[in-house]
Amino acid sequence: MEEKKVQQQDTCCSSQTEGDEETSCCSTNGIESEREDPCISSAKQKEPVSSCCSTEQAATVEATSQASFSTTNEHIEEYNIKGMDCPSCAATIEKSLQKTEGIHFAKVSYSTGKLAVGAERNEMYEQIPKQVRKLGFEAEPVSQHTHLETYKIEGMDCSSCAKTIEKHLSKNKNVTEVHVNFSTGKMNVGHSTTSKEIVKEVQRAGFDAALQSSDSSEPKEKGLFSFSATALSGTLLAFGFVGSFIALPSFWVTAFYALAILIGGWKPARSAFYAIKSGSLDMNVLMASAAIGAAIIGEWFEGAMVVWLFALGNTLQNRSIERTRESIRSLMNLAPSEATVKEGGQLVQKAVEHVQIGDVIVVKPGEKVPLDGDIEAGESSLNQAPITGESLPVDKTTGDPVFAGTVNESGSLEVKVTKLVKDTAIAKIIHLVEEAQEKRAPTQAFFDKFASIYTPIVFSLAIAVMILPPLVGLGSWGEWLYKGLALLVVACPCALVISTPVAIVSAIGNAAKNGVLIKGGTFLEKAGAIKAMAFDKTGTLTEGKPKVAEVKVAKGSKEELVAIATTIEEYSTHPIAQAITSYAKERQIVAKKGEAFKSIAGKGAQATIDGVDYFAGKPKLFEEWSVSFGDMEGELDALQQEGNTLVVVGTRHEILGIIAVADTIRDITVQSIQSLKRVGVNEVVMLTGDNEGTAKRIAGETGIDRYFAELLPEDKVTAIQKLQAEGKQVAMIGDGINDAPALATSDLGIAMGGAGTDSAMETADIVLMADNLEKLPHTIRLSRKALSIIKQNVWFSLVTKFAALLLIFPGFLTLWMAVLSDTGAALIVILNSMRLMRQK
Repeated sequence: MEEKKVQQQDTCCSSQTEGDEETSCCSTNGIESEREDPCISSAKQKEPVSSCCSTEQAATVEATSQASFSTTNEHIEEYNIKGMDCPSCAATIEKSLQKTEGIHFAKVSYSTGKLAVGAERNEMYEQIPKQVRKLGFEAEPVSQHTHLETYKIEGMDCSSCAKTIEKHLSKNKNVTEVHVNFSTGKMNVGHSTTSKEIVKEVQRAGFDAALQSSDSSEPKEKGLFSFSATALSGTLLAFGFVGSFIALPSFWVTAFYALAILIGGWKPARSAFYAIKSGSLDMNVLMASAAIGAAIIGEWFEGAMVVWLFALGNTLQNRSIERTRESIRSLMNLAPSEATVKEGGQLVQKAVEHVQIGDVIVVKPGEKVPLDGDIEAGESSLNQAPITGESLPVDKTTGDPVFAGTVNESGSLEVKVTKLVKDTAIAKIIHLVEEAQEKRAPTQAFFDKFASIYTPIVFSLAIAVMILPPLVGLGSWGEWLYKGLALLVVACPCALVISTPVAIVSAIGNAAKNGVLIKGGTFLEKAGAIKAMAFDKTGTLTEGKPKVAEVKVAKGSKEELVAIATTIEEYSTHPIAQAITSYAKERQIVAKKGEAFKSIAGKGAQATIDGVDYFAGKPKLFEEWSVSFGDMEGELDALQQEGNTLVVVGTRHEILGIIAVADTIRDITVQSIQSLKRVGVNEVVMLTGDNEGTAKRIAGETGIDRYFAELLPEDKVTAIQKLQAEGKQVAMIGDGINDAPALATSDLGIAMGGAGTDSAMETADIVLMADNLEKLPHTIRLSRKALSIIKQNVWFSLVTKFAALLLIFPGFLTLWMAVLSDTGAALIVILNSMRLMRQK
């Protein structure tokens, strides 16, 4: 334990009398002080504590003074005490500890549940929890010097293995917390010992571990040893089997089988020992019991076959599961480890960890972008598929953002770094996907719970089968012992337990590689059940950037009208004004010389051109001046009904023309909506704050089934609730920021453009990394395929298990057939789930 230096945090002393006399009150939390406090002084001199201290303060001072001044080398350790139900419990702990040799001071506060201890030697503090436990209470250090580490675990073939490791490590006094996830093959452990000791503890439980950041080859060597042991066990089994046919002495045949059991069964037997020790009933216990039982009743061939098939099945399962776990790890190698940094006119190679925000890096054609940033100089096309899943390169120019891991295909770029290596988009994707893979889906949670009940019941049934029938004279002990052992093997619910997590890990990995971030198995399952999809209009179905749709001229030429409008609007930053100026720029229409520019609040703008005042604004502006629209009246109504925003250009006396501005539909929108309907989404809905005319036009052009118009943000929530009240599972697709309330209300929140928006990554359940909808149908299709495969796995596992159970009692099912049905079913379930990795 690291020594705690407890210092006086506050001393409230104030002069309250005339002259040099000082009356002090104290508020101390400690001992060492730059200025001596009268209260502590009196405690040191064994005098009564000053009356200016409260009773609680006095107790604290007395306690701390006893602890600190008994020996100058001593420090105080604090513990949280659990189990005290009255002050007499506190007194019991105090008295017991104070009688212990080497403990100078022990003080328990019942009200706060805290124990403070001062001991002679540091190692004595480690014994405090044990001594308190003997008294019937629990003590946990308030400040344990622990650190959290992540380890990669090898050798787990079902979730019960993860529980065995957890239970085993939790009994180590130096381990404060441990969580093992079977799906990702990772263990997070908080401990106060060395990493080597943690690895040894995991190995004692029968598995292999290596620090995630470590490049140690130990697990690979262990895996090679495991495979060699399986191969040697199989060879010895073959020798014994052949020997029985060539009349080899029975001693040698038995010896070959025994050696096959010992070599192939050493690892599962060791794991079984620690599983039993930690109170866990996993597959290793069941298989080891079956092998030992077979040897006891003289079925050496059966025992050796059980061990070899089990070891072979585990080896194949581990390799298959590892392939699914690697589905996302490959992303880690996408971003380069070094960057070319521009420093004082020179180019310097630096590790990406040493590059700071604000540094300028150079990315040459063909190179990968090492860090997120904004382009300062240069133009190029970048392949963003690793981040967004977009199949085509994206053109980038000065000011545009670029992401680590993307490939610069053409021009050289100078990029100003905006994020450190640990905060890049790809780093966040990896982190969020790994978190998602660790989150259990409802189906997985159900089967884990089911297995925890099912296994002990069948284990108990197997014991009953071994003992009860022979006791009542229904057969020999050997016969029923054999059937009981077969039942033990069948009791292992491996295939059932891994039917869901392997499928979910495969699907989430596939989605991530295609630019879709699914935050967990729960959301993957929900996506597969969605029947209605609600889209925000602006920025989701449409570009979110208005463009000029039509120009209607009442007087003069089209170019003249646009030139006047551009002159009025070129100094405005309003999106509609920018749409007009962009339209003019694209057609090389030059603005006129204007002056006296003025904005008319809420109505439009004006400018003076060649001495004449021209206006561009809403129709309402000209209606106030009673300006006649003449023949343009019909055009005005038609354009408004189509959902356009109208800019009328004219003077105080006449109308020159109308410019219709509209938000344009994304190129991919119509195709995506049709694809969604083909994959089983029954109703596609649009939510918009625009008027009825605009909503109707967009709905008609995109194939939207239903729309809600003129909505405020809170109205979007009401619209989602209305759809849910109709009995539909509803997904909401928006930008993850403005639509946050609706995203939260929906059954599934899907955000677009996550690569450029940190908040979208954090708020939504599913994130489309690209700023378009083309990956949405793939996500729904993948989710439904995952649900289908999970159902296939579950039914196959149950039918296989049920068939095996039926075949045991007539005597048709041998031990080795039972093992084959169990490990074979698990392997088939894994391979079936891996099909999701190849879903396109």
